[in-house]
Amino acid sequence: MHIKDILAAAKGPTRSFEFFPPRSPVAVNELQEALNMLAPWRPDFVSVTYGAGGSTRDRTQALVGELRQSDVFDPVPHLTCVGHTESEIMTLLESYAAAGVCNVLALRGDLPGQEFPEGDFKTAADLVRFVRRFNERGLHPSPQGFGIGVACFPEGHPATPNRMLEMDHLKAKVDAGADYLCTQVFFDNHDFHDFRARCELAGIRAPIFAGILPLTQPNNIRRMAELAAGSRYPARLLRALQRVGDDADAFRQVGIHHAVMQCADLLDHDVAGLHFYTLNKAASTVQVLRGLGFSSDR
Repeated sequence: MHIKDILAAAKGPTRSFEFFPPRSPVAVNELQEALNMLAPWRPDFVSVTYGAGGSTRDRTQALVGELRQSDVFDPVPHLTCVGHTESEIMTLLESYAAAGVCNVLALRGDLPGQEFPEGDFKTAADLVRFVRRFNERGLHPSPQGFGIGVACFPEGHPATPNRMLEMDHLKAKVDAGADYLCTQVFFDNHDFHDFRARCELAGIRAPIFAGILPLTQPNNIRRMAELAAGSRYPARLLRALQRVGDDADAFRQVGIHHAVMQCADLLDHDVAGLHFYTLNKAASTVQVLRGLGFSSDR
């Protein structure tokens, strides 16, 4: 379903999950276990990541193809433009259209190395315009073409410290044809609420899905610092994590409790959807969903 149809059919905020292509037989088994655990929760869609510079292109396509065979998971592949030519992106779009994929998440992406060529696209807005032209040419079997999502950063984009310029870049992506926004992980809802208010002031009306990651072990904190150039953690969360010390189970429970409270507040403020970054694990996401009072097999 096109993202607009998903939103129209949803009874309240959407629920969705993110996965990444596994790199080893052990990782394949872990992902399959996560899919089995999350299937009863019937997400509105799931996203599949794409490595820097297209480094996981084949594995991303393979996972998207597998998920398309399911009657539960509606895959939304990430599509990055750094280091890609228009011909390469066209081939990917044609492949996804032929497979019945209805939505993509258009990202600029990261360079895998300093010397890697940037390709034909300079910004994510350029990629959005390219996908929109694909739609306008009637190359997708659906009259609506691909639904197009883009990333946004409630805590600020690490490469754009000027927050006004950052909002200009985001509006350029929406004006280019983006249908929805999906946030990077954040842990303080004040950042999200302020970001959403600034979007309204900038005339950005696209629905915003909130990216959620339950912190379940200390390396989650370090990993997010690496991926998001230093995520901001509320003092109350840090104090609670300090109190548990080296107790791994208590650390996990604190992280899940924080995620439940965070999601509850977002739902109370009419968030368009909750998007869980699963890291190819399911247990913590399931605990958060249950903590919110949701039931499986909805």
